[in-house]
Amino acid sequence: MISPKARSRLRSTLAAAKMAALLGLVTLPMPLAAQEGAAAVQDVTVTDVVLPLGGTLLKAPKLTASGTRLSKDDLAAILRPDSAVPWSERLARLDAGSLTVPFLTSESAGPGENRQTVTYRDVIARDVRAGRVGELTAAGATVSAVSGPNRGSGTYGQVRATDLDLAALSRLYTVPGDGKGPVQRVYGTIQVSDVTYADARGTTVKIAGLNGHDLGGRQIPDGWNGAFAIVAGGFQEGSDRRAVAAAAADLIDATTIGSLELQGLSVSDADPKGPLLFEIQRVAYASTGPEAGTRLEKLSLSRGDVRTQLGRLTLTGASLAPTVAALQGIAAEPAAGSGFSDAEMRRLTPQIGNLTLTDLTVTLPPEAVSERPPAREGRAPVRGVTPETVRPGAAKPADPKAAEPRTGDPLAVTITPPPERRVALREASLTFGPPSDGVPSSSRLTLSGLSLPADLLAGQPIVGMLPAYGYRTVDLDVVADAAADAKARDLTVRNITISGRDIGTVRLSGTMGGIGPELLSGTLPAATLLMFTGSAKSLDLTVENAGLFERFLSAQAKDLSLKPDELRKEYVTASLLGVPIILGNGPAAKAIGAAMGQFVMKPGKLVLHAKSKEPAGIGFIDLGAARSPALVLDRLDVDAKAN
Repeated sequence: MISPKARSRLRSTLAAAKMAALLGLVTLPMPLAAQEGAAAVQDVTVTDVVLPLGGTLLKAPKLTASGTRLSKDDLAAILRPDSAVPWSERLARLDAGSLTVPFLTSESAGPGENRQTVTYRDVIARDVRAGRVGELTAAGATVSAVSGPNRGSGTYGQVRATDLDLAALSRLYTVPGDGKGPVQRVYGTIQVSDVTYADARGTTVKIAGLNGHDLGGRQIPDGWNGAFAIVAGGFQEGSDRRAVAAAAADLIDATTIGSLELQGLSVSDADPKGPLLFEIQRVAYASTGPEAGTRLEKLSLSRGDVRTQLGRLTLTGASLAPTVAALQGIAAEPAAGSGFSDAEMRRLTPQIGNLTLTDLTVTLPPEAVSERPPAREGRAPVRGVTPETVRPGAAKPADPKAAEPRTGDPLAVTITPPPERRVALREASLTFGPPSDGVPSSSRLTLSGLSLPADLLAGQPIVGMLPAYGYRTVDLDVVADAAADAKARDLTVRNITISGRDIGTVRLSGTMGGIGPELLSGTLPAATLLMFTGSAKSLDLTVENAGLFERFLSAQAKDLSLKPDELRKEYVTASLLGVPIILGNGPAAKAIGAAMGQFVMKPGKLVLHAKSKEPAGIGFIDLGAARSPALVLDRLDVDAKAN
């Protein structure tokens, strides 16, 4: 949906373009002009032009048409706000060498209490022929929102558009169509520079430049003006969602964009919790060609002590077709209603395609430290103490020189600020298959070169012990690949692999049954639904050691005052004898125990394969209610081996 602020700005921009469409005069064909003589070509000036266009009022104190054969009365007739002649027909008669407006003001009302005024300076339309403008420029503009929740002000730098078809613009916005006609190009190119806007909440947005190519669309049943009004009314209580859905689908499907590029975007916010600054060097979108897709380059976000930088984010293969189809389905419903359910909102999700990001870095504040003063040099620094020399127990003197250490003082220490911590990711990619009922049919996540401080994992299951085993930095590669079969209601985890440098690799795959879109309905927590509907059909687990087990063994042996080889033998015995007893002492339990014992003796690779004997799998509720592991293992075919 389009926000109220965006709608208000859009109406102002479109209204200004319409005004430019009305500022034209007719130049007679060249043969006739030669017969009438050069005196027929003239400059015509009109004053106090006021045009109400929907919720927008356009004002031009002075308008001059140069190189035209229209009289002042002809121009006044074209600009009449109550004319019965459609705009598209009047615009088709416009021919002039140039149209000049020193100041063009657009006053927009709504939605609600919002009131916005945009004033353009030195507006010039050149080479106007049959409602088409070769070049339209404005030296700049000021923007002011004086009422409502979106109060603020801003400025534009130079604005320039080429190959502007004002007649096509008028047809799109005011003349209904079936939505299936040919695409009508409105802009060949459009350029806006040096945009700045600040609102009353302390948020400032700046854009160095905006460039667009080949912008246009198709005529739709309500006209674009009518469709925008219907969508805007959808935010009000009691609105018919069928009409809102139909108008939104028409607007999405009818809009065409060749390419858009935005440069130097920054958003700053004076938040009491910490100033925020978000910057993007370049945002680019192309509908076709080798650069098709959306690209964001050199992003940075800082808030307080946390700083994030991203080299590039790329989105390709995205499509709004599923969104349009879902909206059209809602619009075709026989009964009226308002609002959208959670299931319908899920179906409105577009096809995401492929999302890739590279060179991500997150800089975190230094690790929190103890409030206690250091007892000796080399201990952790005291929080809030700057890098200076202090003496434990002594008050900080007012004179900075008094903080200098005394010669020979054995308790004097030097406090060094702790280093910043960084999380880095070389590359990440996320791929989604075509959605079915709003759920992607497949998905794949890849993380390459993920590096983070080990202490960030403190408190997490299993990995939270890595700092205790001597790891200071954790370097990981992650792959997760899954596919959903909506008809069979199966979710196949084709591959989940986590590999850590000097740690090892864990690889998991398997199939779960009873997985359907109702898990995302929102009526019950997904975990609750999964417990009652889900089942386990198969599981494959592979564990490869690359140094973690040796570190674990050394740490445990030290805590138990044993030698590592002595503890290893105890673990082998526990695996061979204890594990089978715990698991029911059946054939599967003994196979698992034997494989674990072999792995402990020579840590290399451990492989476990389990498959349900029942085609439908073992229900998760049965797994949770089983009185002993043996009751579960008896329903599985299990194969376990090591190395």
